[in-house]
Amino acid sequence: MMIALPRSKRAPPAGLLAFADLLQAANRRAGRRLFETVFVGLAEGEVACAHGLRLPAAQALHKAQVDALLVPGFWTESAEQVEMALADNAPLVAAIGRLGKQVAVWSYCTGVCLAAAARRLDRQGATITWWLADSARKRFPKVDWQVERTDVFNERTATASGVNGYLPIAQALIESRLSMEAYRDLTRLMMLPRPERTHQAFQTVHLIAQPGPLMRRLHDAVERLPAGAGTLLRLARELATSERTLARKVLAATGLPAAAWVRRVKLNQVSERLIHTGLPASTISAELGFSSDTGMRRMFKEATGMTTAQYRQAFGRARTKPQQIPPAFVMQMVAMRRRSTYSACVTLPLKAIDSIR
Repeated sequence: MMIALPRSKRAPPAGLLAFADLLQAANRRAGRRLFETVFVGLAEGEVACAHGLRLPAAQALHKAQVDALLVPGFWTESAEQVEMALADNAPLVAAIGRLGKQVAVWSYCTGVCLAAAARRLDRQGATITWWLADSARKRFPKVDWQVERTDVFNERTATASGVNGYLPIAQALIESRLSMEAYRDLTRLMMLPRPERTHQAFQTVHLIAQPGPLMRRLHDAVERLPAGAGTLLRLARELATSERTLARKVLAATGLPAAAWVRRVKLNQVSERLIHTGLPASTISAELGFSSDTGMRRMFKEATGMTTAQYRQAFGRARTKPQQIPPAFVMQMVAMRRRSTYSACVTLPLKAIDSIR
């Protein structure tokens, strides 16, 4: 699998380098070349990136024969600066838009804005870094924003939030081409960052915490379906199993009755949207398919001990102006750790790396 990694203006290259290291490690873990990566730019040659670095682009993006493109984030501290970065990277946005439909476009952190501007996310689910949630909804209304999720995968696109957003994308690649066990080995050997802490009521319902493929598929189905449609019968059909078997496996894996666990997953989606957006609770309830806004609020208070307004006041980020983007050296630490793994080809446009973070 060939993956293009673009270098661009104002974009720290650390995330792309770390991503390439992970895939190289996966190749070594597999004992064969599963992935290849190539650094690309709008043209071949040296590209001026963030921190005064000048790095080479091995190929021009429009000439690269690749299967996927990973678009990194760029340095910005406000929605206004995002608009400036989009204008500055207009040639890169145009180049991404001209890629063949067979080329998958993956993006993370503020790089999701570049993919959205290139119209590669229209009519598809996507997520973005929390403090850009409201402005992204207004700027790109054709995207199905699912900002309560840390990552969203579709057939030809993938998006992830945060400066370490390349990690869930790499994880999905490695687990699908190699194995879950192989990725776990890499997280130990390369000391990858752990998921951030969350409210106690929702600590065990995140996708990454699910113990095995069945629970992960169930988690995905519960998040995807409207709350009112997520009955045990419907979920059993989605997973091609019986209600009794599903109920037994959920209880064994979580210690909760299936209906209670499903309800907790949906309420976690409410929690994430309360934290990361400024949407009214009633709008969140409607978007997630709850049959009754009053019922959703009652269940949420039973689970957390807080009203939706109290919860947002305690945990909400959407109304808090970010002071600065987390420094790229967090990703640099990951990039410095090398070990064996997986094979994929990554192409990154150098013009975008200047702005990536």
